[in-house]
Amino acid sequence: MTRQRVIVVGAGPAGLMAAIQAAEAGADVLLLEKMDRPGCKLRLTGHGRSNFTNTAPMAAFLQRFGAGARFLRPALHQFFAPELRAFFDACGVRSVAEPDGRVFPVSDRAEDVVQALLRRCEQAGVKRRMGAAVTGLAVGQGRIDGVRLASVAGAVGQGTPGTVLPADAVVVATGGLSYPATGSTGDGYAWADAVGHTLVPTRPALVGLETAFPATTAPERRTPNADSPVLNTEHRTLNTHPPIQGVSLSGVRVRLRSGTRCVADTIGEMVFTHYGVSGPAVFSVSRAAVDALSAGDAVTLSMDLLPGVEDGALDARLLAEFAAHGRQFCRTVLEQFAPRALVATCMAVAAIPEAKHASQVTAVERRQVRQWLKDVRWTVTGSRSYAEAIVTAGGVDTREVEPRTMGSRRLSGLFFAGEILDIDADTGGYNLQAAFSTGWVAGRAAAERH
Repeated sequence: MTRQRVIVVGAGPAGLMAAIQAAEAGADVLLLEKMDRPGCKLRLTGHGRSNFTNTAPMAAFLQRFGAGARFLRPALHQFFAPELRAFFDACGVRSVAEPDGRVFPVSDRAEDVVQALLRRCEQAGVKRRMGAAVTGLAVGQGRIDGVRLASVAGAVGQGTPGTVLPADAVVVATGGLSYPATGSTGDGYAWADAVGHTLVPTRPALVGLETAFPATTAPERRTPNADSPVLNTEHRTLNTHPPIQGVSLSGVRVRLRSGTRCVADTIGEMVFTHYGVSGPAVFSVSRAAVDALSAGDAVTLSMDLLPGVEDGALDARLLAEFAAHGRQFCRTVLEQFAPRALVATCMAVAAIPEAKHASQVTAVERRQVRQWLKDVRWTVTGSRSYAEAIVTAGGVDTREVEPRTMGSRRLSGLFFAGEILDIDADTGGYNLQAAFSTGWVAGRAAAERH
């Protein structure tokens, strides 16, 4: 009996894992990658440290995928975080979990993860071709026949542009649109569409948000537009961002409002940038922001700088500090509650003169300060592009993919794995685990005869 011929397109985490599993299951595997080396985007993950999974239990892990959890569950039940860590340990890459559950290689080097996958590919007998630009899928009578190549760089005797490489099964693991410089340019979406698959509209996710400074701090007020931002209950106006680029906050509560509804809520780290806001907490709410903006809604980002302190306790603390340090400037006392660079913003919102002493702060001004610390708002005007997005939301509709095999329900012999599918989650190793899990499932299923 001849071996099953499997072609895997895309040498990212999903593609590398699919190729390994298909080869170890006995298939004759060819891995195609249009870039000149494999794992380009994987090398960048976790700021070069490769946060490849998370220790969260299954139920909590799946919650991070929202509506995609139901589809992903069968794959995670077959190959989850413990199995992935054991896989890398067997490849010589030991891992360590940080207190928040994120898992990294002990070396803190994403390159070690890439090299481990490449060694495993070589040991399994996977054939690799870099610089091989696939232009589409070759389809026969209701099943896959192979892939079409634009060219095969550096390959001798492999034909001319337009060559069809035959296969019994094809795994498409071409990624999404995020970080296009690494090769993720959405090629697989067009191929899936061409063979009849439905595509959920793509948009950047886990991405920084562009803001106008700022929206109202009063909960009852209507969200303003970017042309006339309201600063406070007295409707004072500033026309530019304050000089707070680079200021970072930890343990801040971030709420995203679409119109008057709170559509996302998280606690974590964030940083102010030249365009607005970024960081893990912002990334977690960014997909909801992009969707709300696409729907034409007014979107507001609300920050609670002291989420562990209730309003009453905060008011008492402010009163006590102003009384105890009455001779100091108000701005100096406020540096106990917010970074120095943000205090000027707070003073402007509360309409407190720069030279005012703490003992002179009125009850109304103190209330304004308290409101700002607990609910400072920024109007969200847009998001950064795919070039800066960590992942892509949207993609191949998972209703048309068999979740236990990642096989197409439209075309026999076709499989999908990784970011090309309409599944995405928060930061913290969740998306990479999904890529490895779907790749593991797709590779093993592709090696079977259909």
